[in-house]
Amino acid sequence: MEKIEAGVYIPLYGTDSAAVSVDAFKIDKFPVTNREFLAFVKENPEWRKSNVKALFAEKRYLSHWKNDLELSSPELANTPVTNISWFAARKYCACQGKRLPTLDEWEYVAMADKSSPDAREKDGYNEFILGWYEKPKSFKDQVGSTYKNYWGVYDMHGLVWEWTKDFNSVIISGETRRDENNSSNLFCGSAAIGSSDLMNYAAFMRYAFRSSVKANYTIKNLGFRCAQDIKPQKINANETL
Repeated sequence: MEKIEAGVYIPLYGTDSAAVSVDAFKIDKFPVTNREFLAFVKENPEWRKSNVKALFAEKRYLSHWKNDLELSSPELANTPVTNISWFAARKYCACQGKRLPTLDEWEYVAMADKSSPDAREKDGYNEFILGWYEKPKSFKDQVGSTYKNYWGVYDMHGLVWEWTKDFNSVIISGETRRDENNSSNLFCGSAAIGSSDLMNYAAFMRYAFRSSVKANYTIKNLGFRCAQDIKPQKINANETL
């Protein structure tokens, strides 16, 4: 995992959003792989594809695997696990002593490029993301195949979409939670088409995708990674404060 320093960012697009504070936390360096998830289902039979309840995962759950305990090919081992529901992803993280990252945590880390913590106003950064959106089978690539960003985290863009803890929260700030006049069309695909700024368009697409899925959905290009709170350090009573 990589430690992410606390900070403030403006989600979605520019000045129309309120600044959001993000506490320090840790996040997985790579998305969870098929090999790692296979080890999880071996220890947790209720999450095998033949046992999982429909309430927690639709029928496409792990449909790219050969069976409960075998991958379809050796090449899958180090590719990101997909066709995975939010419920399954959340349980996996919990079994590792972790959790899913919040939407704000994920966006905060994902706005970094190789050299800066916020690269969203760089054309190259947004062009890379939009170019990836047009690639149909990037989920078959190995983890770590994209760049390592400022925080030391790989594959935030360019490999798979990723679940977040609060994926179905289409609100983007404390103020918009209370704004009864906020347009529900903000997060639909037509709103993205109407955006002329590359940064806005890329963000619109992510928020529109998140608002369109349900927790039991299993999608071929949707994976996840885990996050973890940073526990406050205990102060020795004998230390001088």
